[in-house]
Amino acid sequence: MITRTRLAAGACALLAALTAGIAVPAGAAAGEPTGRDAPKVDLVLDVSGSMRARDIDGQSRMAAAKQAFNEVLDATPEEVELGIRTLGANYPGDDRKTGCKDTAQLYPVGPLDRTEAKAAVATLAPTGWTPIGPALLKAADDLDGGDGAKRIVLISDGEDTCAPLDPCEVAREIAAKGIGLTIDTLGLVPTAKLSRQLSCIADATGGTYTSVEHQDELTDRVNELVDRAAEPVVTPVPAEGADRCAGAPALKSGLYTDRAAFGQQRWYRVDVPPGKELRASVSVAADRAVNPGYGVLLRAVTFKGREIVRGEAAGTGRTDVISTGLRHPKPGGDEEDAPAEAVCLAVSHSFSAAPGVKATPGLPLELTVDVVDGPDEAADVAAFGLGRGWWLLGVLILAGFLAGLVWGWLSRWRVAVWRTN
Repeated sequence: MITRTRLAAGACALLAALTAGIAVPAGAAAGEPTGRDAPKVDLVLDVSGSMRARDIDGQSRMAAAKQAFNEVLDATPEEVELGIRTLGANYPGDDRKTGCKDTAQLYPVGPLDRTEAKAAVATLAPTGWTPIGPALLKAADDLDGGDGAKRIVLISDGEDTCAPLDPCEVAREIAAKGIGLTIDTLGLVPTAKLSRQLSCIADATGGTYTSVEHQDELTDRVNELVDRAAEPVVTPVPAEGADRCAGAPALKSGLYTDRAAFGQQRWYRVDVPPGKELRASVSVAADRAVNPGYGVLLRAVTFKGREIVRGEAAGTGRTDVISTGLRHPKPGGDEEDAPAEAVCLAVSHSFSAAPGVKATPGLPLELTVDVVDGPDEAADVAAFGLGRGWWLLGVLILAGFLAGLVWGWLSRWRVAVWRTN
């Protein structure tokens, strides 16, 4: 379902922290959640004519969207200020200039009146054009003001019909404003072209893209994104990585920002106690023009230089943020006071500056570190690839053995009867 996964959940804050990178003492912990204004979410729904298509669980795309919206409105947390914006809902004509202005606020962003919002959704009918770019600009204005989380959830079944206002460029402009706004996109029964466009929009602000072909998938995903807006906002802590493992700053679980110059490798250290698991992810953002074709590499290395595990990702030039991650479980030992293992995280990237572009300062990166309880060997470690499937295999073997005995007895009895007669 989710075609573009971001292992770094905090990537949406990366572009807002482009000016970060100030050194802090080694061992600094991530910032605590701070008091902020209420989180805001603007649901932007495509109501263009193509939403009449009946290919989502036997009903039209519009009917599936309405049903999903009603369930989302029922489940929206009380602390979230939610609004609904439409695109292509009001102008049925053929004039492109007029059709590309067809975006309206169906329900204003603010405290939610569920009955009123549902009544507004019920009036929608597939109508006109698909002005995604203009709708995103207006949605950003809907969420203007305050320092709480801001999220646009765009749901569309077709690509933008109002070029040259490229919705991908619009998303980049919104990200460049530094207002901490994230755009998540959902494609209803998408084509390859639509998937590329919606992925590009989401990538520009650190959001996610999801392909949807069933009504319950749409409901679940929108609910998840609305709930995510209500989660506490954590401020990334600046951390200056070293140029080698030995001098790397010690990090605890948290969210960190730094800058990495072109061709530079940054090192950080995490202590992993026995029985714990290290989970780490990194995002690197291109905050200036770069050459197409680049990648990011995250490695976990022992203090003696042996590589434990790595995560890597590559880009082609269509995304502004690239992310990868890894996990490393530290087995528990028999000794209660066994020392923690010092694991070094090495971050490198292959971005290169375009001609005439300044190489300094380095590109902003965001590092997420989490040390959690390790996997339970009895429950999580698969035995010869079967895991708990051994129970099922044992039951099947026993059932087959008993069935064979019964069948053999019946066969011998039938033969005995036949010989007697």
